[in-house]
Amino acid sequence: MKELTIISGKGGTGKTTVSAAFAALATNRVLADCDVDAADLHLVLEPVLRSRHDFSAMRTPRIDPERCTGCGDCASYCRFDAISQHGTTFVVDGLACEHCGLCALVCPTSAIVMEDTVSGEWLISDTPHGPLVHARLGIGEDNSGKLVTLVRREARRLAEQTGATLLINDGPPGIGCPVTAALTGVDQVLVVTEPTLSGIHDMQRVAALCAHFRIPLMVCINKYDLNRANCAQLRAWCAAHEIEVVGEIPFDPAVTRALVARRSIIAVDCGAVTVAVRQLWDNVLARLTAA
Repeated sequence: MKELTIISGKGGTGKTTVSAAFAALATNRVLADCDVDAADLHLVLEPVLRSRHDFSAMRTPRIDPERCTGCGDCASYCRFDAISQHGTTFVVDGLACEHCGLCALVCPTSAIVMEDTVSGEWLISDTPHGPLVHARLGIGEDNSGKLVTLVRREARRLAEQTGATLLINDGPPGIGCPVTAALTGVDQVLVVTEPTLSGIHDMQRVAALCAHFRIPLMVCINKYDLNRANCAQLRAWCAAHEIEVVGEIPFDPAVTRALVARRSIIAVDCGAVTVAVRQLWDNVLARLTAA
């Protein structure tokens, strides 16, 4: 089984649009939306929910008022000012708490217990283009990298169960922990970028991350005709670093109309864009087959 992760150095480059198109073009595949902070691949795939599961990645302190003697050791040791006195006992501010567990260690009466906290959920859905594993991280919650790892693990398990030959991951933007969790160990990474200064800069950071982990990288330039000078700069930089540009997609408002209708650019004929994405898929598939 081959695994492809589609990422972008910044948001809004068209990464999920390309992922949805690949989902429609590929065969015998399983899909994973690894952008757990802002998952949106499901919006164009018409998913039917199969199962829902809680996600817990941290433990939160809870102070038992019956055992608390009000000594204040927990508050004095907490470097995040997350514990304050209320009457004769103390309470934990969940938003300020960093879940380090020090307060439970220093409490002389063991009045503080660390409890598992549900910080999101992960789901398995059926779509016209195969099973989809996706997730929702709670508002303001941490550990999105752990949730990405869980989504990938469950997607791989599902692929092995169904005999799928391809796993397509719609990755998160940026270069942080969620991105690292989405690309480590995959066969190929496709970066979708755009011919803007921020697009170029952030694509270069992603390329450095992939080089660090020695993961094969290819580049797609979306909306290449919006700024041909910047597009030429992107091509030159990729050539200098021996990174193959496997596709260039033109700008067309038809893409926006298709997405507003919750359809992929394969399900809706977007003219030159659809032709370019089909060619992009052929090039990516050839690289995956050769990997």
